[in-house]
Amino acid sequence: MPNVKNQEAVKILTEKFKSMKGMILTEYHGLSVGEISELRCKLRAQNSEYAIVKNTLTEIALKDAGIDAGNNFSGPTALVIENGDVVSPAKIVMEFAKTHAKLKVRAGYLEGKFVDASVVSQLSELPSREVLIAKMLGCMNAPITGFVNVLAANIRGLVMVLDAISKKQVA
Repeated sequence: MPNVKNQEAVKILTEKFKSMKGMILTEYHGLSVGEISELRCKLRAQNSEYAIVKNTLTEIALKDAGIDAGNNFSGPTALVIENGDVVSPAKIVMEFAKTHAKLKVRAGYLEGKFVDASVVSQLSELPSREVLIAKMLGCMNAPITGFVNVLAANIRGLVMVLDAISKKQVA
């Protein structure tokens, strides 16, 4: 049973796990404090959090939140707790891992289940939420724009014919 201080940490973690959109498990061993702070700063801008918590406390909090931890917690593990868009933090972590070889993505938690690192990598290759929304709106707008252009073509043709007739009468 955790001591009083750890019980409070478990309560806080449990609440975070209940409200999170997703999670990425990383191995951080060998990163300097400055590198971890840099990653935290980048993630904070995306409404995500990079937390280093004891595995036993994490497992207790996950159990309290109704999540089966499986065997994902062995060795030094840090968590990226995603509170907003799940794609942006995955992009940040994968980009950071490319430039910092000591950071390794171990697994992820999406849609109520743990997934391996390859799924997190695939997720990081998706366009961001804003880009997907813009593409969707563009697709929705295209038929309306085409319809307006078809209607305007008839009027444009009429104006050109009237213009030609007026030029012919002047000459």
